[in-house]
Amino acid sequence: MITRYSRPEMRAIWTDENKLRQWLQIELLASEALVAEGIVPAADFARIKAGCRKWLADLPGLVARQRELERTLNHDVIAFTTAVAEKINHKASRWFHFGLTSSDVGDTAYAVQMTQSADLLVRDVKEVRKAIAKQARKHRFTPCIGRSHGIHAEPTTFGLKLALMHDEFGRALERLERARAVAAVGKLSGAVGTNAHLPARVESIVCKQLGLHPAPLATQVVQRDIHAEFQTMLALVGASIERWAVEFRHLQRTEVLEAEEPFTKGQKGSSAMPHKRNPITWERLTGLARVLRGNALVALENVALWHERDISHSSTERIIFPDSCCLLDYMFGLLTRLMEGLQVYPGNMQKNLGLSLGMWNSQTVLLALIRKGLTREQAYDLVQRNAMETWAVKHAGRDDADFLEQLKRDPAIAKHLTPAELDQLCSLDFHFKEVSNRFKKLGL
Repeated sequence: MITRYSRPEMRAIWTDENKLRQWLQIELLASEALVAEGIVPAADFARIKAGCRKWLADLPGLVARQRELERTLNHDVIAFTTAVAEKINHKASRWFHFGLTSSDVGDTAYAVQMTQSADLLVRDVKEVRKAIAKQARKHRFTPCIGRSHGIHAEPTTFGLKLALMHDEFGRALERLERARAVAAVGKLSGAVGTNAHLPARVESIVCKQLGLHPAPLATQVVQRDIHAEFQTMLALVGASIERWAVEFRHLQRTEVLEAEEPFTKGQKGSSAMPHKRNPITWERLTGLARVLRGNALVALENVALWHERDISHSSTERIIFPDSCCLLDYMFGLLTRLMEGLQVYPGNMQKNLGLSLGMWNSQTVLLALIRKGLTREQAYDLVQRNAMETWAVKHAGRDDADFLEQLKRDPAIAKHLTPAELDQLCSLDFHFKEVSNRFKKLGL
């Protein structure tokens, strides 16, 4: 699984050791709250706490014992409570898990794990934005052609392209912060959520200690639209990564080659063709974003459970939660490396600008003619005719195809615009006069 490639801190969140650590913490907090309620004797809680501390000092041992018991009991939470009762080794163990149901422990622990993961993902996206911002500032005024439908449109700068990327990942940061808030919901309300056997004050105390807020109302489980929203936001952040992966894959094409992912010393590009330098990491990110969307779809399918609960969601969540969190963490690690080491080729950008023979000035001339008094239709016809004639010269194999010179030769254009005016209109400076203001607006 891809989880083994994510950062150690993220993997640690989704280990069985961390899960059972959270289960122990939840049970201890609930027992302590029940002491305050006058239900659990303080002396018995002391024995419960001592037993739990023994397992906290040996979490791998707890995992092993729980698994061993689960093979017979076929129930993970009962295997857990049995293992803890063995360590307590006293009749005080009768108070352990008192008034709780399995999902009280499992769902509340999931909330802790999701918030822990969201904290790391927030850190990840901040690192990515730093790398993007550095490249954006460096290439603030590096000219390149903007494209619509894959066809040359008007000039932009590579810095503006990256500033847009920085802005999009600002929204990704907001989404991950929202995802954390959405996920921070626990419940300790019993078998069908009625608090019949456990005072609601216990739920509030435990959730507050864990940095969660209690579900206003739950069934036996926290409602799965919450988990689906969390997964969907991770998938949406992954879609932003894919959006830029596709952009840079196109920019690395041989006939474009305006930017290229790092190609490290000793790296090989193709088993058959030694010359190849392929955009394999961008392609990897594109593919992995699809996995995040697939997991989000599973989470959406988990929303509809029978009545107060079934466990059709449970088996899938054991896969999609660790996978999505670890996967997005891994993707951010790749993206940061790519942006820090991005190879940019301003010379190729300049060369590509020339491929459309200056026709990226067509709208500028169109609007100038309108200002001179022509109707939009008249101006459009004049500019389009000159553009088509420029293309015809190019396709005829001649080397003198140039949109600006074509305009200067047209008597119909000369009636309205002088050669000096055309020279002033057909310049990159005209297109870049607002670049600095855009950067200021974005705080770059």
